[in-house]
Amino acid sequence: MKDLAKEIFGNVISDKDYNSALKSKKSYMKKYGDDSGVDYKIKVTDNKVIGPLLGVKNVEVTAKGNSEGEMDTQKGIIVGNIRMGFGHYRISMAMASYARHLGYTPYWMDLNSYPETTCTKVIGHQNDLYSLGSRLSKNALFNKLVWEPTNYEGFRALTYNSKDQKNAELMAPVYKNVPKDIPVIATHVWPAQAAIHAGMKHVVNAIPDNWPMALHLSEGSLHTIQCRNAYMGYRILNGMNKKKVCKPMPQDSLVYTGHYIDYELVSNIEKDCEARLDRKKNNKPMRFLLTIGGAGAQKEIFAEIIRYLLPHIRNGKAMLYVNVGDYRNVWDQLVSEISDMKGLCTEHMDNWEDTLSFAQKALDPEEDITGIHAFYHKDIFEAVYTTNLLMRSCDVLVTKPSELAFYPVPKLFIRRVGKHEMWGAIHSAEIGDGTLECRDIPHTIQMLDQFLETRLLDEMCEAIVLNKNMGIYDGAKKVVELAMGLKEE
Repeated sequence: MKDLAKEIFGNVISDKDYNSALKSKKSYMKKYGDDSGVDYKIKVTDNKVIGPLLGVKNVEVTAKGNSEGEMDTQKGIIVGNIRMGFGHYRISMAMASYARHLGYTPYWMDLNSYPETTCTKVIGHQNDLYSLGSRLSKNALFNKLVWEPTNYEGFRALTYNSKDQKNAELMAPVYKNVPKDIPVIATHVWPAQAAIHAGMKHVVNAIPDNWPMALHLSEGSLHTIQCRNAYMGYRILNGMNKKKVCKPMPQDSLVYTGHYIDYELVSNIEKDCEARLDRKKNNKPMRFLLTIGGAGAQKEIFAEIIRYLLPHIRNGKAMLYVNVGDYRNVWDQLVSEISDMKGLCTEHMDNWEDTLSFAQKALDPEEDITGIHAFYHKDIFEAVYTTNLLMRSCDVLVTKPSELAFYPVPKLFIRRVGKHEMWGAIHSAEIGDGTLECRDIPHTIQMLDQFLETRLLDEMCEAIVLNKNMGIYDGAKKVVELAMGLKEE
């Protein structure tokens, strides 16, 4: 097999950088071992949270005991991901949603959930570093000198991909006993790279970001892109070898698909937008959904938004959904810091049936939802999918411009975490379903007023319906079709 760390789409990596990649792999082997000789068993189980909703089955990998359950080699499709923040899980849920809708069985492989393996130990280490960087990015000096340059230019370099490819060789053993003919959709590059190294035959690498970076390259897989400007950047590997012109990606390695969105959200776009406009027309509270990311770095911004909206919540002009994901401490801190909101709050704490019931009730046009509703779930699937459930009945999603920048709901973008995220807000503003990125509190408040006092909500709803008609939100559907199409070829 070609050494994917030594040459990337025909672009040769220097001996110095290749040796650096080798040293990185050796360092991880020394720290976490080399389990390439381990015969990991595959256990297929029902996913108790999103299984009933999306048809998902979990694939567990362990060296203990025997294999259990079978994977459907005809109608099965693997959704390969990692638990690094919430974004890759959310995109994976969109893929699973459309896989089920199209008649396939989605198998969930989280490469960060197999604690026995070198794979999970390596990913877990890098996840910890990324989460630490996200939290430290609240420091303006660290953000300017370290975090944004790393996320914007460091991850952009072909040399970074070379190092990742070597490290991904340590992740391949988790696929050892997975049937090689089952298509893999990877919502992070490492599950794609690991699948290729393991000999999986049909791999789609669903690139999440709108800023072209070599970080996301997995030669040997089919790359899919959500936005056309990112498509052009990937096609020529723009800026990935500094000022040097790179050899381009082969045309058949790259496909523009549109946004990766769940079937349940796409199919209800017209209905949900109509409900938003009806609530506004009938002077019902405007529903703002505040959702915290997997690194838990937005608490201070949330606090200022809540303080500003409290008078509007009391007079019935606004209401809040606050999903703190699996960060219970964030909600406790908010309640402690903003004593004035205590009497307005209804807590939905780690009760999945209650969350499901509330989300369904909130879709009823006869239901008047008021005050502040807070959601926390310890389970990662519940924590992530709560936002998806609440998204349909909210009027405005308040979020950093990460993977949620692509969702078909009016959006107010708060400060990014990593410079690469800024392109999500730019793209959303261009297609009319989101605001510009609000980099500070005064601009965030200004945008809140725009939603409350002007036709901005109406304009975004109109743009979302138009975008749907143009197929902009059909990315997950197209990715699933492409993955199964690779097998049929």
